[in-house]
Amino acid sequence: MAKNYISPLHFVLFFIFFTLFPSKLTAQCAGDDNTNELICDVSNPIYQSVNLFSLLGGSPVPGGTWTGSSKQGLDASNGILNAQLILGGGTYYYTYTAPATSGCTDNKAVVTITIGAYVGVGSEATVCSKDRFFNLFTAFDSKVMGPHVNGKFTTDKGVPVESSIKIDQYTAKTTLHFIYTVPAVPACSPAEKSTNVQVTIYIAPEAGDPQNLELCGTTDLAGYTNLDLNDQLTGEDSGGTWTGIGISSATDHNINLQELFDANGPGEYFYTYTVLAVPNNYICENDDATVKILLEKRLDFTGSKIAVSKDICESEIATATYSAKIIQGTESIPNGEYDITYSVAGPETSGFENVRGDFVNGVFNFPIKSAYFRQVGKYTITVTRIVSTSSKGKCVDIFSPFSTILTIYPLPRLTNATLSALPICQNDPATIQVITPQLPDGKYLISYNINGENLALGETAEMLAVGGKASFTIPGNLTVRSGLSVVTIYSITDITNPSPQCTNTANVAGNLNINPLPNAVTVVAKVNDYCLNAPVTVAVSGLGNLTNASISYTLSGANSSSVQTIAKAVANGRLDFVIPAELLLTAGTTKITLLNLTNTVTNCNVNLSNAADDFVINPIPLAPIVADQQFCKVDGAVIANLEPKGSQYKWYNAAAATAPLAVDYVLKTEDYFVRETSTAGCTSEPAKVSVIIHDTPAPEMTGTADFCGLANPKISDLSNKTNVPSTVSWYDAVDGNLLPSATLLVHNATYYGYDLNETTRCLSENYKEIKVSLQDCEVAAYEFFIPDGFSPNGDGVNDSFVIKDIEFLYPNYTLEIYNRYGNGMYKGDNSKPAWDGKNYEKSGIAGGIAPNGVYFYVLHFNKDNKPPKQGRLYLNR
Repeated sequence: MAKNYISPLHFVLFFIFFTLFPSKLTAQCAGDDNTNELICDVSNPIYQSVNLFSLLGGSPVPGGTWTGSSKQGLDASNGILNAQLILGGGTYYYTYTAPATSGCTDNKAVVTITIGAYVGVGSEATVCSKDRFFNLFTAFDSKVMGPHVNGKFTTDKGVPVESSIKIDQYTAKTTLHFIYTVPAVPACSPAEKSTNVQVTIYIAPEAGDPQNLELCGTTDLAGYTNLDLNDQLTGEDSGGTWTGIGISSATDHNINLQELFDANGPGEYFYTYTVLAVPNNYICENDDATVKILLEKRLDFTGSKIAVSKDICESEIATATYSAKIIQGTESIPNGEYDITYSVAGPETSGFENVRGDFVNGVFNFPIKSAYFRQVGKYTITVTRIVSTSSKGKCVDIFSPFSTILTIYPLPRLTNATLSALPICQNDPATIQVITPQLPDGKYLISYNINGENLALGETAEMLAVGGKASFTIPGNLTVRSGLSVVTIYSITDITNPSPQCTNTANVAGNLNINPLPNAVTVVAKVNDYCLNAPVTVAVSGLGNLTNASISYTLSGANSSSVQTIAKAVANGRLDFVIPAELLLTAGTTKITLLNLTNTVTNCNVNLSNAADDFVINPIPLAPIVADQQFCKVDGAVIANLEPKGSQYKWYNAAAATAPLAVDYVLKTEDYFVRETSTAGCTSEPAKVSVIIHDTPAPEMTGTADFCGLANPKISDLSNKTNVPSTVSWYDAVDGNLLPSATLLVHNATYYGYDLNETTRCLSENYKEIKVSLQDCEVAAYEFFIPDGFSPNGDGVNDSFVIKDIEFLYPNYTLEIYNRYGNGMYKGDNSKPAWDGKNYEKSGIAGGIAPNGVYFYVLHFNKDNKPPKQGRLYLNR
């Protein structure tokens, strides 16, 4: 089809014409409609580029846009249509919209195109059954234009089929024939068009599913000296070959695991089973499956020992690091990675640890956490377990725990010690009495400082402790000034024995006629946020060395109070107290302000100016809004299925609502209680929900499951023999497929029936399992036909001699076939009903292929004393 071309000169003249004479063009901006353009032979390459603009009549203005009833193949900007991209025959309309022009009233024109029916060129396709499905459209000749897709596929027998067919159901090479037909387009041809498609299915080989084996090579191989690898596969094709260590030939499939372990030691061994595709079959690939056999070795840790780092003084606890070394015993331990479990047991400390590391040349080094060694005493470190990380646990190693001891020697302590002194005169020596309840008897060297009105630093003295008491003397030259001085022991060394001499810091102070004021600068008040009605604790820190104190305070904000006073002991510079509940009755932000601190020992006090803290009293949420709920037992509903849902809700099965239920707790017919926790961590009162779990009983049979196969019984017939024929549903397995009521029953098949309660809409949790028999036939009511010949030539038609339906009437029948010389050719029964024209008896026929001719049969009914029936048949290849 010719393309339009507009030269630059023509375009200029065209523009001048439109400028000078616009009134004459107002009715023809888009041109005239095209009534119908026929494209009957759409496969012609010229229809890959159809210029729609050239099909317009009149004088259309260029530069517009196109739209169509089908967007397939249309370039909306230039109006070029690829008709071969349209997927079906029929009539299509394409509208041209001219560009906006002053005075234009008719700016649209329509081109009508009719596409003729195109069925494509059918071809032959070959596929592998392992592909599962095949799309019949891919079987068309790809060298030409593909077919329209508005047609339908049928088999060569006229049965409609979908374009995607299932192919993995075939167990032998099969060729299928299909016809593809597209509807007629009367404007081009009154008849529909058809073509043939052929699909040949090749069967893929199956190597089966492997079952791996894990054993202890040291103890478990007595029963595996002749392991049949075929037993480690399921669902495999026969005739494959094995490869791997110990396989001696292409037909070998047995291995001796004991010899394998003795020769090669522990490890993983792999054996591959390969099944080849049918010769000259280039469609399916070979298949293989690999069996992994793991053989482990038992380890012997008899005689192993552990050694730890040296003993220390208590002063080294904070900085010391600890390590241990395990040394193998009489048996060598293979190099590699191991998991070690050890325990540490000491004074008021115990625990287990797991470490991972490597044994190297019989030695395993590992660190021990210093957290275990936090006080004086003897610590027993015991190795309780050693396991290789590569082990699958198939061997029971020989192992007994073994231990060693680490000792931490105590530091001399003046904990809870007190210093006291009688009033002394100026320049008199002062005897300081030391009460040392935790200090053992012995000789000690102390270092002390004097502060206050007298100042002396780094002084030393010896003292002898007996029965928790000791004393030392401060020389008179250090007490030259009167007033209050503080004597502080800051170090103590045990010199009772020459080694080890452990030194410890101390902080024991005593007053010499001086009573200091408390330090107000370091006092800090801290209060956390709480829920309404919960006890609110105030932590006061920075109290220095005070032992007892009283504090006055006030509350302001959401809760306010008058001045309150509390008195308590101080521990490690900290005092905690609880604000009375009657002072905290309102939710919101409250501020506590400390006013005064008093040392109740010396009655010295100080006002506090910077000790305050804000805290929040959070409200309690309302109980959740709930409703009673019902579930089906078969659905296995759990706590997570209850309403309301959300992480803020916790469920309980008791009104006390103390122990929440897990989200996977299976629901029962009982009452449950739910609490809601706010983002602030406050919990509501419980709300009650009543739950009912409905169950439906399994259906029961009211008759036997015996039918006559010749009557073509269905699932509906089986339903009618139950107590709930209208609501029972049948499946082909416990978790299988639902079977329609028109499904034909299969002899000796098992069916599983479930009942649906029409009121609760709950399916029964249990099922009725029924095995069906199709051999309950009345002989007098049915007949069967014995054919008089067959043609076993492999064409798929009448290839075997078989008596149809006899198995339903005479399930125990036997069939004998003889040649004209009386030689037996075949013996059949219900399990082997068809003779394929091959000899299975010793008749002397070469190759076992029966020649054309007349043969004789004897049919034994083996039922109701009916006499055998004799006859003749003709074999013609």
